[in-house]
Amino acid sequence: MTTDSLSFPEAIAATQYLMEQITVNQLDEITIEQKISTIVNSKTGARGFFVAYLTSEIPLADFPSVGVINGLKSANDLVTELLVKNLAMSSAMTITHTLNNDIDNLEGSRKVSQRTSNLIKHLQLHSLTEELQKLESTIVTGNGDYKDFLTQWNYDPQQQQEILKAIANTLKSQNDL
Repeated sequence: MTTDSLSFPEAIAATQYLMEQITVNQLDEITIEQKISTIVNSKTGARGFFVAYLTSEIPLADFPSVGVINGLKSANDLVTELLVKNLAMSSAMTITHTLNNDIDNLEGSRKVSQRTSNLIKHLQLHSLTEELQKLESTIVTGNGDYKDFLTQWNYDPQQQQEILKAIANTLKSQNDL
């Protein structure tokens, strides 16, 4: 099976299996890099990878290894787009879950936001910094590359402020390295 034929559920399952193998130390960093590179080389695969990786109960995403980082770097454009949008969406959803008193989903969104920010920091990709700045500019000015994205998800001013806060914290943590 080629990665182009991986469906979203197959990409999630492949990532979950990979994470189990990593957890029991069955793979070296080069193999981890190769397997992740294979999963994330298509948009569907990358989406499935991040759904499984960022939401997992396994704390691997809290401490990404060299193999994980290098595997993600192999699909720079896809990874950049998805991580920027994941940071925005998970940050915005913390407001929704807070207003709905939905503690379980609030914690899940916080975890995804923190893990996404952590991955962005560790990847140290110029493209990520640029795209975060474009998203920030779009929120501040109301126009820009991310206008359609923000309109599609209908983020209210409070959610947009939460996104701005997440961007600022992420960019600050990148600069602290």
